[in-house]
Amino acid sequence: MERHYGMDWLRIGAFALLIFYHIGMVFVPWDFHIKTAQPMDWVEIPMLLTNPWRLTLLFVVSGYASRALLSKSTGISGFLKNRTSRLLIPLIFGMAVIVPPQTWVELVGKHGYGQSYFWFLAHDYFRFGKLDGIVMPTWNHLWFVTYLWVYTLALALITLIPGADRLQATFDRVFGGGRALGLPVIFLLITQFWLFPHQEETHDLFGDGPAHLQYFPALLFGFGLAGSRAVRDGLTRWWMASTATAVACYAVIAGLLVAYPDFSFPSHNVTIVFRLAREIDTWLAIAALIGVAERFLNHDHRWRSTLAEATFPFYIIHQTVIILVEFWVKPLGLGAATEFAILVPATIAGCWAFYLVGREIDLLRPLIGLKARGQAAKPSMSGGWIEDIRARPDVA
Repeated sequence: MERHYGMDWLRIGAFALLIFYHIGMVFVPWDFHIKTAQPMDWVEIPMLLTNPWRLTLLFVVSGYASRALLSKSTGISGFLKNRTSRLLIPLIFGMAVIVPPQTWVELVGKHGYGQSYFWFLAHDYFRFGKLDGIVMPTWNHLWFVTYLWVYTLALALITLIPGADRLQATFDRVFGGGRALGLPVIFLLITQFWLFPHQEETHDLFGDGPAHLQYFPALLFGFGLAGSRAVRDGLTRWWMASTATAVACYAVIAGLLVAYPDFSFPSHNVTIVFRLAREIDTWLAIAALIGVAERFLNHDHRWRSTLAEATFPFYIIHQTVIILVEFWVKPLGLGAATEFAILVPATIAGCWAFYLVGREIDLLRPLIGLKARGQAAKPSMSGGWIEDIRARPDVA
């Protein structure tokens, strides 16, 4: 595959937005592991700028990256081996080492847990059960890694279906032109607005049907998009229209929250307007961002490769840094504005330290999602991705 720098930048930006979103979770009234002393309703308005589409975008760019990785792998077995090591090793490490401080802080702050962190780690965290309703051990924010690995397995099975060679041509026909804007919106309105209007995401993998209905198709779309010049051209052509519509939808969302803080909508009709605007915004914001990436960001920069490599380690560590820093500064009574001013640079510094130290130590690299030193990708030697996979002897 041709390297697409615009999608690299979009992936970097998507994870950067996720980090800032989780910082915002400290200050918004919504449930989180730790909160500032006085959460503020107005914070919902900037949070809803990215809330509808941030996770779906992550799966779209992950699908695109999966296609790029598959094109450089030695068949399906090589692809799965690479994906499994790059996802499950950091997941297990994260659940055992990175996530426990988050759970301990939540127990101390919300449930009056009185034991030290090291006592908690030795006696409670690995109970494989619940304490005060909190499942342990757990993956917390690393649920995304679990879902991505499961979706990768499903994706690999799809590529082995007889006739899979024709799926790319079907994708091009279905989503070509402006249909890449409208059809996903219709799908979201059917699944998220009509069929499952009141079901929230659980992130427990087996009881999260509406989330799977949204995120797995998003990953498949990203996978198909990576091989479709026609669909990318269509999204580029319509980027201004999709941007304008997404902005209009956000204006509706923000206006309703200004009028009715903390979702205190006075009627069912107002709730319907809010939810319609949210679902439409979910896809058209993503379509706009892809179009912008195609139109303006498809060029390299000396920082791109470093930032692209750092993205996954940043994701692994960022929420633990946020929660621990807030746990330390909250008792000081500094106020929300000062806490925010501390959290942002402290989180960025903590993420960079985690990445810069981890990348230099060979033993740590696979634990934080980085390739082993000297590991080179093996390029594809044929034109078609399905034909190339089936021609490899290691597929059998």
